[in-house]
Amino acid sequence: MSNDALEILRKSPMSRFQVIAVAITVGLNALDGFDVLSISFAAPGIASEWGVDRGALGIVLSMGLIGMGLGSLLLAPFADVIGRRPIMLLSLGAMATGMLLSATADNVYMLSVWRVLTGLGIGAMLPSINAVAAEYSNERRRDLSVAIMSIGYPVGAVIGGSIAALLLNHFDWRAVFILGGVVSALFIPLILWRVPESISFLVQKQPAGALERINHTLGRMGHPTLTALPAQAAKADRGRPTDIFRTSLLPVTAALAGAYFLHILTFYYMQSWIPKIVVDLGFTQSQGSGVLVWANLGGVAGGAALGALAFRVGLKPLTVLATLGTAILVTMFGRLGADLTMLQVAVFVAGFCWNAAVVGLYALAAKQYPTHVRATGTGFMIGFGRVGAAVAPILAGFLFQSGFGLAAVSMLMALGSLIAAGVLMLPMRRTIEAA
Repeated sequence: MSNDALEILRKSPMSRFQVIAVAITVGLNALDGFDVLSISFAAPGIASEWGVDRGALGIVLSMGLIGMGLGSLLLAPFADVIGRRPIMLLSLGAMATGMLLSATADNVYMLSVWRVLTGLGIGAMLPSINAVAAEYSNERRRDLSVAIMSIGYPVGAVIGGSIAALLLNHFDWRAVFILGGVVSALFIPLILWRVPESISFLVQKQPAGALERINHTLGRMGHPTLTALPAQAAKADRGRPTDIFRTSLLPVTAALAGAYFLHILTFYYMQSWIPKIVVDLGFTQSQGSGVLVWANLGGVAGGAALGALAFRVGLKPLTVLATLGTAILVTMFGRLGADLTMLQVAVFVAGFCWNAAVVGLYALAAKQYPTHVRATGTGFMIGFGRVGAAVAPILAGFLFQSGFGLAAVSMLMALGSLIAAGVLMLPMRRTIEAA
């Protein structure tokens, strides 16, 4: 019988307990997707009640993204220091508080503060759950688990956005934030009950009581327990979060962060501008929102497909193909004209590709970074990418304002995903550690 906890996890079939833990990460990622559309749904009511112009409203819309970027860059590394579980709980606390207090705001400034707080929580959460999805899985299902976690975003966008629309038929914009705050708070006892600290993290750090905690979790998973922990490396050899910038990992960090930033430029151009573009083609606001829903449904299918195919075809080639497909389809979208059916089909397939690429990048981060910097590296990638998310709608707006037509703007914005594919083709170090 193996006395190596990581070997047990790698080789043993996944238990129901592990599957449920991965499913919980899907729900946590769905909060991100819900949050992005919730502020969009709330924005018209906020503008009407407070009489704010588009410029001020744009600032409010960007505050959540700014908070997410800061959370990923500044807070996510602590998941590699104090543990995944504490950061997940703190993140949920920040998200619940920020959303509930957003419902109490009576001006743009206070709402902006609470949106940043919400974003901080989400930004710190995403790298943590990416690590948990990978570390709760066996070797065969790791890429699939990360992929399933990643499709929580479009699932939350579709389901959460639909619920928000129903709420706004009966209540004002505050109901959207109250819903988000309550759901975030409900996840806290769920984490405490069903998501113990990652065994990989406990083996790496070996805090007081680590053996007992590892055996308790292995028992809940239905796996054999240990009689002793493996010998721990000297403190100087265990690494630190800044290792993502050291020579051995710098190629990984540069490639993943660069590709994610470039791809997110294209991704958020479409996510931000689809409804407006469809309305400008002569359709109603409802039809514009419906086209965006088709894009997110495609995202769900794309993420699931990449996860299912990754262990057969290879993760990196699939991710490159998905980014290339995104570039081609976004370019095609700009040339379709006022054909609603074709627009729906095009954005469904484009959404399939762009979310498959995001899922692939998350899975590559989980695979390439070792345990001691897995959350830090993923957080840097996501945080850097949030800059692209903030820049994309502004850049596209500037291009439209400068007189470029839809076909030209779509082709230029599609370059982000095209160049990202080229970046991913560069050599990337794969860590020896599989945990």
